[in-house]
Amino acid sequence: MSDSVISSELVRIPAYRDVLELAKPVTWFPPMWAFMCGVVSSGASIADNWLFLFAGIALTGPIVCGTSQVINDYCDRHVDAINEPNRPIPSGRVPGRWPVWIALIGSAISLALAAALGPWVVLATCVALFCGWAYSSPPFRFKRSGWLGPFVCALSYEGLSWFTGASVMVGGLPSTTTLIILLLYSLGAHGIMTLNDFKAVEGDKATGLRSLPVTMGVRNAALFACFIMALAQVAVIAILYEQNLMLSAAIVGLFTLLQIGLMVRLVGDPAKLAPWYNATGVSLYVFGMLAAALGLGGYI
Repeated sequence: MSDSVISSELVRIPAYRDVLELAKPVTWFPPMWAFMCGVVSSGASIADNWLFLFAGIALTGPIVCGTSQVINDYCDRHVDAINEPNRPIPSGRVPGRWPVWIALIGSAISLALAAALGPWVVLATCVALFCGWAYSSPPFRFKRSGWLGPFVCALSYEGLSWFTGASVMVGGLPSTTTLIILLLYSLGAHGIMTLNDFKAVEGDKATGLRSLPVTMGVRNAALFACFIMALAQVAVIAILYEQNLMLSAAIVGLFTLLQIGLMVRLVGDPAKLAPWYNATGVSLYVFGMLAAALGLGGYI
């Protein structure tokens, strides 16, 4: 690309609303929720750490997650030009290399803020940024795999965000029990990410993305997603019970039973009912995360 073209692109500064659309604020909620679960699971006083709390919410949601969304849209710009030409990049509202610069600036801000929150937060942020870039970008492009793609997303959205929340509040490494539970919820979230692939089966086939609904078939992928979500929560219940956190275990158990009832309906028509299950069963899943966190933090 010539110097004159680059200069022209840099002069055309994107509008704030277009950059915000590119960062997809609707996707920030899951990591912020997981971060708050980490905060609660620590048992530390929120009143004494409110500045760290707000900094961590900004880090996991708008900054790291927003950066990963910008990367993803840039790497998928050719597909979006066909399927969603009105998106900020294919429409030209965020032109040229601006998405790359925005993602690089977001990564730098993420690392600077993480450094202020402690070494364990820096480590989690580095892993999250690697996942965000490698998920969409070559040579890794984990999203091409129905196994690695959902796991990378689940780990970033749930596990690393929970880890960050707990680390911020305790000023160090969370307890072993907390680490096991956040990893289990990350494993279960693999199923949630798989459900999100049902809406794009035909597009994934056409573009060579080997999502589980493509490689396993829609029904088998739905059965696997349900199994992994339920299995992770059963393991969490067992750990909470072993830790004598009875009320927390009972609440997670109730939410899991309700999910299983919803799963029975989901597998009847996964392609049609995946959005319905995301609004019902996934909501129970994340409320179960909070119940587990409240137990770990000594609130219930």
